[in-house]
Amino acid sequence: MSGVGDILKAVGDFGRFQKCLVLLSVIPCLSVAFHQFCQLFMVVEVPHHCDTSWIRAVGPNLTEEEQLNLTLPRGADGEFQQCSMFSPVDWELDAILAYGLNDTQKCSSGWVYPSEQPPSLLTEFDLVCDRKDLNDIAQAIYMAGMLLGSMIFGPLSDRIGRRPVILISIFLQGLFGLGIAFVPHFYVYMAFRCVVGASVSGITMTVLALATEWIGVSSRPKAVLTSHCCFAIGQMILAGLSYGIRNWRLLEIAGSAPIFVFFFCIGVLPESARWLVTKGRIEEAKKVLQKAAATNKRSLPPELLEQLKPEKEVKSGSFLDLFRKKHMRNMTSIMLFAWFVNSFVYYGLSLNVTNFGLDIYLTQLAFGAVEIPARVGCIFILQRFGRRKTQAVLLVLSGLVCLIITSIPEDQPVATTVLATIGKFAASASFSTSYVYAAELFPTVVRQTGLGLCSMSARVAGILAPLVRLLGQYHRAIPMAIFGSGPVLGGLLCVLLPETCSTDLADGTGDGHPTAQVCENATIGSQNGQVKGKGGGQDNEST
Repeated sequence: MSGVGDILKAVGDFGRFQKCLVLLSVIPCLSVAFHQFCQLFMVVEVPHHCDTSWIRAVGPNLTEEEQLNLTLPRGADGEFQQCSMFSPVDWELDAILAYGLNDTQKCSSGWVYPSEQPPSLLTEFDLVCDRKDLNDIAQAIYMAGMLLGSMIFGPLSDRIGRRPVILISIFLQGLFGLGIAFVPHFYVYMAFRCVVGASVSGITMTVLALATEWIGVSSRPKAVLTSHCCFAIGQMILAGLSYGIRNWRLLEIAGSAPIFVFFFCIGVLPESARWLVTKGRIEEAKKVLQKAAATNKRSLPPELLEQLKPEKEVKSGSFLDLFRKKHMRNMTSIMLFAWFVNSFVYYGLSLNVTNFGLDIYLTQLAFGAVEIPARVGCIFILQRFGRRKTQAVLLVLSGLVCLIITSIPEDQPVATTVLATIGKFAASASFSTSYVYAAELFPTVVRQTGLGLCSMSARVAGILAPLVRLLGQYHRAIPMAIFGSGPVLGGLLCVLLPETCSTDLADGTGDGHPTAQVCENATIGSQNGQVKGKGGGQDNEST
């Protein structure tokens, strides 16, 4: 035994040192929320039409209205078509006026936007008509970056430490976030967003891992709840920031630059004592533990520090152990699907904020605000109703809301937005439940592997969610029908899972869960896979 757990108790579960660490995580959490959803406010729909300035060569004195009447076809509603124009001809103006133009084609010389419109991604890179899909593709690439980041920074933090990975991730996020504001081409924008997405994964995983490795079991819910609430507050700040700054480049700078403030706190950011011990760097672990104790105004007896010894490597289960036995195979499959559809509906609603009909800034504010009671209330719901019922009901509720939205007419945006907000509440609470439930379901020997696999499943759903929105061009109800049907099925499948509240955590992959009381000790602290099993050690996994 390394003795690090006993020493951390002597240092203090949640003293001044740990509170400062949680406070340090606030800035990255706010920044993550900005990058997650900022693109929604950079691609706001505006009126546009084909650039038909070719006619000015033969009719320089035409008014704008005359130019449009001569060169643009009208739709069934009597409005000018936005993506078509009459084919240019080599005629005199009198001939055009006499005979008119009949042949149409797609816009060949770009588009014209309202002159008073501030620069946006849509107007600068012409994300309209045939290029409209690039918006959702860019969002999918950002999500792919998050998946890539989880595959890179997770193992890297185990190899070189939590502190270096946090600093690298924050530097990359700040550098490429600012770089986005100066990109000359949309494909460069997508590449930079992919890097930012990867850095977001590095920050979210490693900051929470570092915090929870320093904080005692009884106080971990406070840390996790703080980070979740900061993410929700970040979404609310984004609504106000994007409302006040309509120029997309300035908005990107305003949202990316504050992350560099974190580097003024480098001296305060510690390395994980647990990680140092596992790597055999005992003297460094002693120094950082003494510093933590001094900050908490505690004293560490020398004999207690002498207990520190390198941890013996514990053999973990393999990926195949999750599928080798029938009960493990069924449980793993259902949890993977539950995480997938949970992420699917969460991002399906979050990324549709511009399509619900009401002011997008107010809708985003409501979407951020509703996550706070959802995350907090999850604690009490789990204690009262258990994991299985909570997970099933929340998933079904979020799915049903999406299905109901498909039947709401377009001219009732208030009803649509209210339902979407309810769905966002259920999806957010379900997400918190998923972290808890999965950490308690997977046995100790495969807990990290299982949680990592679930996290990857959620990332894949995040990649697909923006792409499913593209189906809205065929019928507006198709995306919401897909977003809604998955969670309903996932919720029903969760009924087949075992209840883990008031049961001991399984150490091996054998059948059954022996009964014991873990419900109170592992409610939200297990959200990072850090739950003590009976006779087992402590698993550290940040998804």
